[in-house]
Amino acid sequence: MAHATVEPAAPAQQARPPSGIGGLVGLGVAVAVLVAGGITAMTGARPIAALGLPDPGTLTLVGLPAMRAAAEGFMVLTIGALLLVAFLVPPQRSGYLDVAGYRAVRAASWFAAGWTVSTVLLVPLNVADGLGRPVSDVLDLRLLIDLVPKLSAAMTWALTAVIAVLVLIGCRTVLTWGWSTVLLGLALIGPLPVTMTGHSATGGSHDIATNSLVLHVIAATLWVGGLVAVLAVAAARGPDRAAALATAVPRFSGLALVCWLVLAVTGVVNALVRIPLWALLGSSYGALVLLKVAALLVLGALGALHRRSSVPAAAAGNPRALLRLGGVEVLIMMATIGLAVALGRSAPPDTGDGVPSRVEVLLGYDLPGPPTLLRFVVEWRFDLIFGTAAVAMAVLYALAVRRLRRRGDTWATGRLIAWLAGCAALLVATSSGLGTYGPAMFSVHMAQHMILAMLVPILLVLGAPVTLALRALPTSGRAGPPGPREWLLAGIHSPVARWLTNPLVSLPLFVGGYYALYFSGLFAAALPEHWAHVLMNIHFLVVGWLFFWPLVGVDPAPRRLQPAARLGVVFASVPFHAFFGVALMSSNTVIGGDFYRQLALPWVADPLADQKLGGGLAWASGELPLLLVVIALLIQWSRQDERSARRDDRRADADGDADLKAYNAMLHRLATERGPLVAESDISRCSPGHTKVNGEGDPGVGPDRSGAGVDDIAADQRPAEGIEGASQGAVSGRPFVADGGRGDHAQ
Repeated sequence: MAHATVEPAAPAQQARPPSGIGGLVGLGVAVAVLVAGGITAMTGARPIAALGLPDPGTLTLVGLPAMRAAAEGFMVLTIGALLLVAFLVPPQRSGYLDVAGYRAVRAASWFAAGWTVSTVLLVPLNVADGLGRPVSDVLDLRLLIDLVPKLSAAMTWALTAVIAVLVLIGCRTVLTWGWSTVLLGLALIGPLPVTMTGHSATGGSHDIATNSLVLHVIAATLWVGGLVAVLAVAAARGPDRAAALATAVPRFSGLALVCWLVLAVTGVVNALVRIPLWALLGSSYGALVLLKVAALLVLGALGALHRRSSVPAAAAGNPRALLRLGGVEVLIMMATIGLAVALGRSAPPDTGDGVPSRVEVLLGYDLPGPPTLLRFVVEWRFDLIFGTAAVAMAVLYALAVRRLRRRGDTWATGRLIAWLAGCAALLVATSSGLGTYGPAMFSVHMAQHMILAMLVPILLVLGAPVTLALRALPTSGRAGPPGPREWLLAGIHSPVARWLTNPLVSLPLFVGGYYALYFSGLFAAALPEHWAHVLMNIHFLVVGWLFFWPLVGVDPAPRRLQPAARLGVVFASVPFHAFFGVALMSSNTVIGGDFYRQLALPWVADPLADQKLGGGLAWASGELPLLLVVIALLIQWSRQDERSARRDDRRADADGDADLKAYNAMLHRLATERGPLVAESDISRCSPGHTKVNGEGDPGVGPDRSGAGVDDIAADQRPAEGIEGASQGAVSGRPFVADGGRGDHAQ
């Protein structure tokens, strides 16, 4: 990741963390630990006790939530520091981290170390909690290796520990801006294993609960961690503080507002899934929910004060108000993290809804009946991740187009229609009846797969979003810090983007993913897990985008392929699609048969027949989007020829058709210039191949059949040099020999 030689950003003493912020961070983590452990001890919350397992002891009962609060606190601080490095402070012009960035990445390494230690300790604590044994009984390496894969809670924390270790290594080696963005992306994956497999991933409506919790946790992480990182910049001493604050504070202020809105919406959705409004009062779970709501409102009020007073002052170089108000806000945020951990250890109250059906337990919701065209249209279940993404992309695109048109620039209506159609296709595939019946029926899932992997990426690529963003986003200028436009250009020209868009890579990913997913057992293992469905949809969209982005060629891409090469890659993928559909139709083994038989839908009496129907859909519909790409390429090809012709016409009008005049002059010169003398031989009529000698006995050039010698040939009839002259001579019937032929006659 790092380079061997480093451009020092500043003297070594400036890399030390600022005094005061270290104490605030330590106090905040301690508050989170005390709140989580204290509330759990008072309520005695232990969801797994409902299974009849014995009490593992006070150490596990209190230590597990306390250690989890510490792990989440360190995780938040790590991500916040990396967010500052990647997007809130500019790097040097060479690409190396600047003073503030170098200081932040080193602080992130210490936070990542705390994250690693706490997550490692959480593995035996979760094993002890799952077995109902004291933690001292499971502190055996061989026992842990055997038990951890069998307990989902322990396994997710083990995966989180691996991610924390990778982040720690990266923080100690990364010195450039490009790799810091990769490291931030890796760190943001850290909370996902636990989030997607926690208590929200079980029970009714676990799809909505899990999606809302994922967005909730990511928004909270960016908000809390980003605030601590900005406060660290404000508390730093050095000549770089004013410039860093002028960039970091306004950027984080906008991000914080978005995070607060996401937290508010997803928090309400997640709470309503778990507990109805009338049950909020009278239960410890409801009381904790109300405390979280109150904390969110207080933080929203503090954020409004920040935006009104402290943010403008800090951006102008006076961070005192920001430090005072931000310190209080950080402590409230850390207490809220502890509150959330305690809430996660509590079980929702029994509302008397009855025992959920088998379908609801497996899918998270009941199905109204067999799928019909009407149900595909009306049975909507909004997907909080992909549905929200579809709406947000449509709105942002429309705003960018409006911005262009307000300043007098034009934007093709066809591109706008293509983008909105792609967003609509994404929304329909994930939130309509297709998204509702997709997890339960292979045929519907395959239709959803074809839309997400082929139709949606093609339509989005035809919308030319990269070109629109480059035209709509403002440039930072030579003296300004890099902004979203510069980040986009850096991503397009990055080595990773060039590698992923190479047809030798994107084609195997695109077509090989079908075979790897459905014929390797991965799909059967993914069917019962909601998080696996989310990852599959992300895979379909990302791989489809990487494949069609350089092929359609509307947007600037890391690789520019010629139209013939694009058509070749498209046609190369067609046989693989066809064979995949045929393989599904001809298979006699049900893929994921155990899950579908467990669902036992009455209208799917034969899962194998439903699978064959899905194979037919893949075979029939897979070629239609490719045909759309071919049509788009042919249109681009014709338009390219038209543009080239118009460009030539404009150049001819500007220079008086100088190129054509020069070409005609060259032809005239070739036709009229006198070439070098050549000898002409007269082939003997009676002895082909022998030359004739003149009357003096000297070898020479005899007269031709018409009696005219070489000197008698008119000037305009003499052949010119080169190919054109030779062809004229051949046409006129006069063979020519090379210079010096007067003494080289054949005998």
